[in-house]
Amino acid sequence: MNVQLKYRLYRRSNGGFYWQENGSAKQGSLKTRDKAEAVSLLHAINEAHRQPTITLAVGRSYLAAHDPKMIKRTWQAVMDEMATHGIGTTQERCGRALRSRAYNAIRNKPLVETTGEDLLTIMHANGNSVSHYLRRLHNLAVNLGWLAWPVLAKAAWPKIRSQGKRAITPGEHERILQSERNPERRAYYALLYETGAAQSDAAELTASQIDRQNGILVYRRKKLGPDSTPARLTIGKRLQELLESLPSSGDLFPAIKRTSANHRSAEFSRRCRVAGIHGVSLHSYRHAWAQRAKSCGYPQRFAQEALGHSSNARPRGLCERRGCHLPGS
Repeated sequence: MNVQLKYRLYRRSNGGFYWQENGSAKQGSLKTRDKAEAVSLLHAINEAHRQPTITLAVGRSYLAAHDPKMIKRTWQAVMDEMATHGIGTTQERCGRALRSRAYNAIRNKPLVETTGEDLLTIMHANGNSVSHYLRRLHNLAVNLGWLAWPVLAKAAWPKIRSQGKRAITPGEHERILQSERNPERRAYYALLYETGAAQSDAAELTASQIDRQNGILVYRRKKLGPDSTPARLTIGKRLQELLESLPSSGDLFPAIKRTSANHRSAEFSRRCRVAGIHGVSLHSYRHAWAQRAKSCGYPQRFAQEALGHSSNARPRGLCERRGCHLPGS
């Protein structure tokens, strides 16, 4: 019996072979000029359309021969692998994010059975964080060779449009200090404003990190690990007065250090609600420091060093020639 095939073969004047769908104008290149190869490729395309179930089974057999685990490996295996990358805090944050119910739709689904629609459905139903981690999972699977080809091409991934982050203003900072009755938390917020330190780094500062002889505060960023270049900040008058009010030995904020980052963030959010302030977080103090440094003409490479970013610059005194109240001054 003569079976009408879905695709037919034709050759263009450039010598290349193409397929065309019968009954429509859809066409595509077979990327070859060899007729025997073109016929074989067209046969495979027609067979895939005529017997999709059998074709899938054949494909699985080839994959199993290449990697026995490939046809059974699920996205949970990729999640487990990703949670082992980076330093301890990064692993913890990544593991916590990947436990979200947003990924349940593919968690136990084999990688080779995943379609672009599966990933797009998850991204369209959730926010930027889910899209960010989903893309990282996808890229890790491809890089490890667990996916034979990308499920979604690079250009097909939706763009992540983050909300703008703003710095806390001096007026808002003063209102927070005035409404805070706990002296340790009040000093903690004041130190964040003066140093631009990340909330976890500030919470774990000790008196031994204050170089009083040279007037410099030196500490290593928690997120960058013990071998990273330390952050260095010149201690000015306001910061000096604040540090003198804190313990002269041991932890500067012993009670706050014992709390988690989530607890500190929640406490700050409550303080903002009491003070009638919206749209800021503890990280806004870091933005405020950088913003003030920029407005005072503080060189970027020195600001990077003070904030603990990657920089080879050596410490330098703060700019006083323009009359600016620079961070730490």
